[in-house]
Amino acid sequence: MASARILLREAGSDTQGQVERRLSTWELAWENAFLRKAVLILLLAAIWELYGRWLNDTLLFPTLTETLGSVTEHIENGVLPERAWASIKVLLMGFAAGTLLAGLLTMLAISTRIGSDFLETVTAMMSPLPAIALLPLALIWFGLGNGSLVFVLIHSVLWPVALNTHSGFRAVSQTLRMVGRNYGLTGFRYVFKILIPAAFPSILTGLKIGWAFAWRTLVAAELVFGVSSGQGGLGWFIFENRNLLEIPAVFAGLLTVIMIGLVVENLIFRTIERRTVIRWGLQS
Repeated sequence: MASARILLREAGSDTQGQVERRLSTWELAWENAFLRKAVLILLLAAIWELYGRWLNDTLLFPTLTETLGSVTEHIENGVLPERAWASIKVLLMGFAAGTLLAGLLTMLAISTRIGSDFLETVTAMMSPLPAIALLPLALIWFGLGNGSLVFVLIHSVLWPVALNTHSGFRAVSQTLRMVGRNYGLTGFRYVFKILIPAAFPSILTGLKIGWAFAWRTLVAAELVFGVSSGQGGLGWFIFENRNLLEIPAVFAGLLTVIMIGLVVENLIFRTIERRTVIRWGLQS
């Protein structure tokens, strides 16, 4: 990066030469996406702090300093890590089960015409249905436990992952398909060696959408589930502190939800993207 240069062509002359200009430190820094995002986060943090100080009402909107103080306090007493881990465990179970079912449905859809029709029809029916609306039924069917939460998480993950995966498979070029058939690939080998690598950008998009839907559904469901059972993860932590009028703790829970989302998006999914679709030349 330090030796990066911009090549400019001279205009208006018969001999077109190349003029080299070394990028400034500011231009090099601006090319770094991590630094750009960090600046935006710092800007939002400053706005949060200034607005909280101007409002001067902790019950309505605590400052960032007060929120971070509450985060530190609840990390030291172990409450926040315990609640965050409780949420993440349930999320991983629901996300894994939803992704597996989406894969099975997609395999059925690409194998038969009736399977494709079934997936498209059921997705059109179920995808617009909010997962949280199924929670009352889940509590009746599975009782007060993680089973109810896993059920609504599967609903959140299943449809976007299945739909994006199916769309990605259908977009694979006929040339790649013929290459696979010429090598004698059939069944699972054909899917894993040809279809999945070619459709992986769409699959990864579906996983991101499914993750986002599942994460927000889990927090919302825990608000209801926690009231019913007296326990839960970050959603229950937020609800519990709201009842106690511990608003800085409420914002601490919300900030934790945001930070976990940022970590998953910018570290986990971004790393997968760099090592797959970008390395394979499927995306710039």
